[in-house]
Amino acid sequence: MSMEKKILILLALVFVLGVLTLSHEGKAESGDMEKQAKPSVEELKKKLTPEQFQVTQHEGTERAFANAYWDNHRDGIYVDVVSGEPLFSSLDKYDSGTGWPSFTKPLENGNIQTKEDKKLFFQSRTEVRSAGADSHLGHVFDDGPGPDGKRFCMNSAAMRFIPVEDLEKEGYGKYLSLFKKDAAKPAEGNASAVVSHEETALLAGGCFWGMEEIIRNIPGVKSVVVGYTGGTVDSPIYSLVSTGITGHAESVKVTFDPTILTYEDLLGWFFRMHDPTTKNQQGNDKGTQYRSAIFFQNEAQKEIAEKVKEKVDASGKWKKPIVTEIVPAKQFYEAEDYHQDYLQKHPGGYTCHFLRD
Repeated sequence: MSMEKKILILLALVFVLGVLTLSHEGKAESGDMEKQAKPSVEELKKKLTPEQFQVTQHEGTERAFANAYWDNHRDGIYVDVVSGEPLFSSLDKYDSGTGWPSFTKPLENGNIQTKEDKKLFFQSRTEVRSAGADSHLGHVFDDGPGPDGKRFCMNSAAMRFIPVEDLEKEGYGKYLSLFKKDAAKPAEGNASAVVSHEETALLAGGCFWGMEEIIRNIPGVKSVVVGYTGGTVDSPIYSLVSTGITGHAESVKVTFDPTILTYEDLLGWFFRMHDPTTKNQQGNDKGTQYRSAIFFQNEAQKEIAEKVKEKVDASGKWKKPIVTEIVPAKQFYEAEDYHQDYLQKHPGGYTCHFLRD
């Protein structure tokens, strides 16, 4: 055998050995990662509470309205209680009325996986699990308020909440930028170049007390004011508006941060909190002052409103046609002080508003 052939064979052997070594190392690293993400049963029982173990490892479900995070309104992220994988953000959390923490979308799509769940003999559901630790988290449904229409209904016991002030020290500093709500600094030499993170919406959907109470809890909403708009009389007062002769609708002026809550998402909530199929009526309240209306303030809002209305109408969620008016905004007049924050001042007061699935 020539010397050249011997050298070629030797080089080939070295290459093969190198590939095998890398493959072995890769498997070892992969195995280490899997072990870190998915501890043994014994380790899990030591690390988790009995409820956390039951939920994450045996697809359990905790009690509604009796869990850690269903009513948590603090800024931060939610991670897998087993592996620490980032799962959801408080910026996408909303009150679904179910008693479990609900989100419109995951924080990292790659950190969750879904599979069909046929455990309920009368219904097939979509289960949500963490990608790394394979923890059972909850289920996802197609009745959410966001643009994708998703409701990620999770178990608090499957997650750990990390408040925004602890993100850095807990190793999640990359997510801090999500919670910086300050307006951008002016460009050098241009003091007026400030980016505003504020937008307003004018909506009418029956008695403004109930709308105000729901909207105040939507993430991204800065303020809600109840009042009157869409009429023909200047400086209307409640005693006149309530007769219907002024043409005004009981309305809410919503100021929100569009970097957290888009106008489209807000309208998703709007179409869930009242019945948009009853003309000039909500519950026992009848009259034009209780009509369903979106008062757009620019062409962009008009286009979005028309798109959302069409989508809701075609969804089949409502059995009758949507009658919501989409009309140009008129001057908004704040209602009397005793109407502002009415249900905060009078818990249990009258309202016909609630969030539909």
